[in-house]
Amino acid sequence: MQPLSDRLLADIETRNMTKESPILVRIFKEESEFEVWKEDKSGRFALLRTYPICRWSGELGPKIKQGDRQAPEGFYTITPELMNPNSNYYLAINTGFPNAYDRANGRTGQFLMIHGDCSSAGCYAMTDEQIAEIYSLARESFFGGQKAFQIQAYPFRMTPLNMARHRDSPHMAFWRMLKQGYDHFEVTRMVPKVDVCDKHYVFNAQASAKFSSTERCPAYRVPQEIAAAVRDKQHRDDVQTAELISKGTPLAASRAGIDGGMNLTFASAMRSRGGPGATIHTASGTIPAHANPPADALSEPTGGTFGLASTASRPAQMQVAAASSNTGGIGGFFSNLFGPKQQQAPDAKATPAAQSPQAKPQTATAKPTRTKPEPQPAVTAKQQSPQQETSEEPRTKPESSPNLLSGAAPTLASGGFEGRFGAWH
Repeated sequence: MQPLSDRLLADIETRNMTKESPILVRIFKEESEFEVWKEDKSGRFALLRTYPICRWSGELGPKIKQGDRQAPEGFYTITPELMNPNSNYYLAINTGFPNAYDRANGRTGQFLMIHGDCSSAGCYAMTDEQIAEIYSLARESFFGGQKAFQIQAYPFRMTPLNMARHRDSPHMAFWRMLKQGYDHFEVTRMVPKVDVCDKHYVFNAQASAKFSSTERCPAYRVPQEIAAAVRDKQHRDDVQTAELISKGTPLAASRAGIDGGMNLTFASAMRSRGGPGATIHTASGTIPAHANPPADALSEPTGGTFGLASTASRPAQMQVAAASSNTGGIGGFFSNLFGPKQQQAPDAKATPAAQSPQAKPQTATAKPTRTKPEPQPAVTAKQQSPQQETSEEPRTKPESSPNLLSGAAPTLASGGFEGRFGAWH
């Protein structure tokens, strides 16, 4: 229940938005950037914040199977029940992987998160300060009536230059499909309607028949003004891409053997401190001592993950308000209303203190103790809560942090965000 900071509220007002208006998220792996867009009073979306991503794992490309360490790419719908306030990675938002497209194409995996703690195994990891602000923006949009918000996760910004640089990738057909959704948003600045049929995405499609993710697409049409604008943009981009290739634009540097990425903001901070092993405070949040940077993070950048952030999308410096300890007034009302309930499922990976009904709300400066999970009885797929958060991959525990959790905590099924939000709503 951490409130939005005065600075963020002022930025929202300056951009002709309200704090309760809907949000949309875009994620770019190669640039390691996380965008939060918000609907303004004109009904269109405008960029509110660009956050540097502290850590993501895997390579550019979609997640294919459980255990491949890949952070997902695609279009995901976030509902209140996917919000986890009890994560041992401070706060977490479940991406909802696998979605209809992933399932139709036989892709496996679960509990792929956006969370804090700057530690990733198939997730998008932010700093605790960042996820606190992102989580609060999502919360306020739900309070304002948004039933779900969209996450668009891309390998990179879908520009002609990047398409030319990655022209030899085996994922190019998949990325060109994602670019269609990217272009729909670029030309409309409105949330694209996403459907899946014949094992591929379709955008802003209007059909009289129901879409089935694995069956042939029904006859559908895209509104003429959108279809024409997207077609024109794609033609311009294709021409520019072809020109760049003909001029010999170099291929993207190979990142074989390098696991994921870290934004230049954080990589530079770690280089200046000689690498991991100490807590590092930056304008974009705290890098914990156990953070494990990718192999090239401590060398001077020559492009790729650390050198491609565009000047138009430089992350705004954050000033994140700490959660209030005041129990009176509107803050106290919400704290009491949404506070942990006594009837809760046990947290398999949380400390006893974190399980207590009297546990205090988390703040951006205090995190729950991370401990090894206790052995738990086997849980069948039918019994398992859809909110439960576990580690996608086994995580190597740093020697300097013997109590670091090797997985993320389950959400408390009866006290989660959805239940508490539903009661209030």
